[in-house]
Amino acid sequence: MNLTVFGATGGIGREIVRQALGAGHRVTAVVRDPARLDVRGDALEVVRADLTDPEELRTAVRGRDAVLSGLGARSRKDAGVATRLTRTVLRAMEAEGARRLLVVSAGPVGPAPESQGALDRAARGLISAILKDVYADLREMEAELARSGTDWTSVRPPRLQDKPLTGRYRTVVGGFPPKGRFIARADVAHAMLAMIDDTGTVKQGVGVAY
Repeated sequence: MNLTVFGATGGIGREIVRQALGAGHRVTAVVRDPARLDVRGDALEVVRADLTDPEELRTAVRGRDAVLSGLGARSRKDAGVATRLTRTVLRAMEAEGARRLLVVSAGPVGPAPESQGALDRAARGLISAILKDVYADLREMEAELARSGTDWTSVRPPRLQDKPLTGRYRTVVGGFPPKGRFIARADVAHAMLAMIDDTGTVKQGVGVAY
């Protein structure tokens, strides 16, 4: 496949690029600072862009089989960046007729598991309170996706870890795995790549966790 990755210098974005190249895909990585991308490959094209102008991104999404985004806030002070940058990507995709888009959101943005225990409910409530501005941003981002004409999927992980790829995780379309508390960034990337051709995830939020 021919893929474009936004946020390619972030933890999940870098893993998407690395795993996609390893699977034999052609990848266009759109980054603000190419020097921060330490992944190399003959099938990799690196495009520098500041993600403020949809016109600047049209060539990067033109004719792609899918666009994958790891864009999002790195801290609470960055709240708002996910909606703003994703809106730019959406405008570029709509201008080019590009359809498939997968983005990273967060578990607490979606519904809690019906069987969630008291400890998990308390932890979810505490985290949601601490990161309320970040999650408000992600909810608005998902609202932008829903208003768009793209075949989008919002991937919602819990707390992220920097651990090796396992390939062993659970996904729930429209919900979240019970007692799903952690997942490695590498496995989030793996799940996103696996969902590209999964029509059951189109226009859905998908919880992913161990």
